[in-house]
Amino acid sequence: MKKRIAVLTSGGDAPGMNAAIRAVVRKGIFLDCEVWGIKEGFRGTIADDMIKMELGSVGDIIQRGGTILRTARCDEFMTPEGQAKAAANLKRRGIEGVVVIGGDGSFRGAVDLTAAGVPAVGVPGTIDNDIPGSDNTIGFDTAVNTAADAIDKIRDTATSHQRTFVVELMGRHSGAIALAAGLASGAESILIPEKPMSLDEVCKRLDAGHKRGKLHSIIIVAEGVASGFEVAAEIKKRTGQENRVIVLGHLQRGGSPTASDRIMASCMASIAVDLVLDGRGGQMVVLKNGTYQAMDIAEAMKQKPHFDEERYRLARVLSI
Repeated sequence: MKKRIAVLTSGGDAPGMNAAIRAVVRKGIFLDCEVWGIKEGFRGTIADDMIKMELGSVGDIIQRGGTILRTARCDEFMTPEGQAKAAANLKRRGIEGVVVIGGDGSFRGAVDLTAAGVPAVGVPGTIDNDIPGSDNTIGFDTAVNTAADAIDKIRDTATSHQRTFVVELMGRHSGAIALAAGLASGAESILIPEKPMSLDEVCKRLDAGHKRGKLHSIIIVAEGVASGFEVAAEIKKRTGQENRVIVLGHLQRGGSPTASDRIMASCMASIAVDLVLDGRGGQMVVLKNGTYQAMDIAEAMKQKPHFDEERYRLARVLSI
């Protein structure tokens, strides 16, 4: 009897998730396995909402954003009873392992599923690039490019109207998108959770630029720091300068993944299939120093996500 494995996507969607699903299905079939797709993340394990995947099931999806398996929050899976029900459904179908594509919350679910008797392996799919142990995550490159492209367009009108624009980007606990997009687009100030910058300093920079004839400024704010509207109101109050606010929001999650995200998703998902077939549940695939490696999820979660201090210092230097 053929080995059976499954794949699910969980948490916030990220460009490149479909490329990862495609790789799991096709690598699994290449290795003479049956591959099942679990709909709507861990909810599908409890609802027994699964479909058998074929080669054609993942045709023409490598370039598509979002996730064809969809994703949903499932509070029931967070309980021991829910985890036991999920494992029972998977075992009844003869599924011997699951590839979980998502972020840190999804990886905790993979650990729980492994503890319940079904080996689960994680593939980091999140635009926030906040998975400890991995230098990059699927979707981050696309999200940064989306944000940088939007900021470039905003700068055009900012120059025309000689205004300051406050751009709010995603990142409740991680400033990775804000920092990378801010550096790529030449933002004057970047406010991120990891390195709080006082509004006094932001206003000082704006005043200095105004005095030397600067026509506009771009202020990047990660959503975990403050609301863009709150920052804009305080800046106007302190400087008297007119400004506008742009909130990119979920725009950063959508769109066709970059070539980099497609390649990384394909490589990581392929390795994850090997790990699942080896019964190495509770592991995740990471990109570290240019190579793909397996890492214990529980050990990784004890670490802090990587923060690029040098990149942050460079952004400050170049924005004087």
